[in-house]
Amino acid sequence: MTAFILVPGMFTDTHVWRETAERLTAEGDEVHAVALSGTGGPRSAAADTVDLETHIADVLAVIDSVGATPGREIVLVGHDYGIHPVLGAADRRAERVGRIVYLDSGLPQDGVPALAAVPDPALREELAERAGTDGAHGVLPAPARDAWQRWGSTEGVPEAALDRLTASATPQPLRTLLQPLRLTGAAASLPLTGVLCSAGGSSIEMAQRGVDFGEPTLQVFTGPQVTFFELPTGHWPMLSLPAELAEVLRRAAAGEGHHLVAPGGAQRPAHLRPFLLDVPDIPRERTGHTDLYLTAEEGPRPAVVFVHGGPVSAEARPTPRDWPALTGYARLAAGQGVVGVTLDHRLHDVAGYPLAAEDIAATLELVRADPRVDGQRIALWFLSGGGLLMADWLRQPPSWLRCVAASYPVLAPLPVLGPVDPRFRPADVVAKAGALPLVITRVGRERPEIAATVEEFLTASRDCGAAVEVIDVPNAHHGFETIDLTQESRDAVHRGMRAVLAHLEV
Repeated sequence: MTAFILVPGMFTDTHVWRETAERLTAEGDEVHAVALSGTGGPRSAAADTVDLETHIADVLAVIDSVGATPGREIVLVGHDYGIHPVLGAADRRAERVGRIVYLDSGLPQDGVPALAAVPDPALREELAERAGTDGAHGVLPAPARDAWQRWGSTEGVPEAALDRLTASATPQPLRTLLQPLRLTGAAASLPLTGVLCSAGGSSIEMAQRGVDFGEPTLQVFTGPQVTFFELPTGHWPMLSLPAELAEVLRRAAAGEGHHLVAPGGAQRPAHLRPFLLDVPDIPRERTGHTDLYLTAEEGPRPAVVFVHGGPVSAEARPTPRDWPALTGYARLAAGQGVVGVTLDHRLHDVAGYPLAAEDIAATLELVRADPRVDGQRIALWFLSGGGLLMADWLRQPPSWLRCVAASYPVLAPLPVLGPVDPRFRPADVVAKAGALPLVITRVGRERPEIAATVEEFLTASRDCGAAVEVIDVPNAHHGFETIDLTQESRDAVHRGMRAVLAHLEV
């Protein structure tokens, strides 16, 4: 027999687990849905004192109430915010816990508050500001019926269930979001299962790609004790697919599920597959951390500098400037009469953004000083997580910078990766870009948390009248140049290159 301890997310209480719990108990399993303190009604004086430690204590109380029967394994399930008290409790009762299930949740880190996982960037800032002025007293009101999408996809949730969710929703004590999670590492070796909800943008494929790219927070999930499942629904599978969720939880308890492949496996990672276009076989000229792909055209030529994303582990091989997408773009540019430039920069973790910015500045100095380059006609093209590095060039664009482009960019810090220097927020400085042309390639199958950063940036751009051209690729994924080998994707690469070259007057 398995004892499932189910911990709800923000604004929800034990009621959300009702149908899933019924299906688990019908199969003979023991189920305990945890009622978290301070979430059972309108604001009260008690809500001002409830914090993350209070909720960890709530989960510990349930763990301690489950008898230590031989053969009975405790499985802790944390949905959404609920993973924070789950991890805190598992850290203190590691010997009692058989498995932890991350149910469409973030990946909390030691020392990081749950506020970092709030999906709406504007709301995160608003709550942080409130905390700074009133000491985090009070509660965050529960969403209205039409506002649940702000907290996660409601796809698949029946109308009646959405009505019940709204009617029974409870406010969230602010202190639970603002108190940092503290972990000693005692539970680090426990078996884990991630249940991803694909309608919200999460998928096993995307998790694997994150591992392939060397995302530090995902490497721990490649161990043999870690499994994954995927459900074709939104953020509340206990309401949209309760029977399917119950089955997945039983299979997770049995150790079943998909295993992510650690870097170096037999399968070629997506980012190391061939570029989607046939490009000229132009050799590179390497100087330090910078590669130049020179055009056959005579005279000083404009240059396009391609900036990879990240964070990318310092041990990743090949390094980003040798990835097919980067070399493909650089060779494509050189074949069309400009100098293509790639570089390796030091974005190995989120603290590396200032170092990466230094590396880009050094490359630009090197490139502009080369007699084969027209130093007055330069474009910067950022990819993925490199998008945050745009901010430095929007804040005070030099006259020689003729265009800034970005493909499937991350344009605001992603909470799951941890805090980023506030200097790197493109939306905050786009108003200072003046008439600098911007070209944004946006993919339709983007991860929701990344798509939200692009929309935030585009909204800020519209508000200040920035010169932005958006190239939409509706059926493409993040990093589409090596995985979506379609005519739509090929056309998008050509359109992006034509737009950038036009601003270089090529």
